[in-house]
Amino acid sequence: MFKALLAVQWKWTRGAALLATILAFAIPLASVQFSDAYRQEAGPMVVRMQSFGVAYAILAAGVGLAFALFAWGSDHRGRHVYALSLPVDRSRYAAMRFGAGILFLALPALGVLAGSLVAMSIATIPAGLHAYPVSLTLRFLLASAVAFSIFFAIAASTPKAAGMTLGLLASLFVAAFLLSAASIEFNLLGHVADFVFSGLGPLSVFTGRWMLIDA
Repeated sequence: MFKALLAVQWKWTRGAALLATILAFAIPLASVQFSDAYRQEAGPMVVRMQSFGVAYAILAAGVGLAFALFAWGSDHRGRHVYALSLPVDRSRYAAMRFGAGILFLALPALGVLAGSLVAMSIATIPAGLHAYPVSLTLRFLLASAVAFSIFFAIAASTPKAAGMTLGLLASLFVAAFLLSAASIEFNLLGHVADFVFSGLGPLSVFTGRWMLIDA
């Protein structure tokens, strides 16, 4: 049954997967081409590589979002009639949907790896710097899996649960506005961002240095 579901879900996702793989292949090449303008000096090259790190993080988040929406899009349009007609329980059906999406995430990650290897073959790496194609690829795969997991859970939930999630986010912004209007020196959004994106936060994989070439 998983094989059949995998084939169907691939039909919904293949367009986004192909586009994401092409972009993932192009980003490392673009970072090397722009770095060539600095005549392969170590300092400017590291700065340029770091500026392209944002592109990897955005693409990983976009891949997770798109694949999660495609995983549940057909079910939402059909009001989950297909899922309810299958002789499996809801948890197993969701697990198969999730497993199929995780497998598809390997394609953009392979695009990052292939693009990184090609970029390494055409670039002149200055002394003192090294290329890290495998670690960059693994980080991209992990980040896209984290994004996919979060958006998959939201997309799989009921409209009420999704509304509660959006309501919680809206409440944070309203609370931050009220604190600011009351001249209370408390950076609520800053503290929330620190908790989510730094240290051991659930989205900390998206921060830091996304570097193909580094010291």
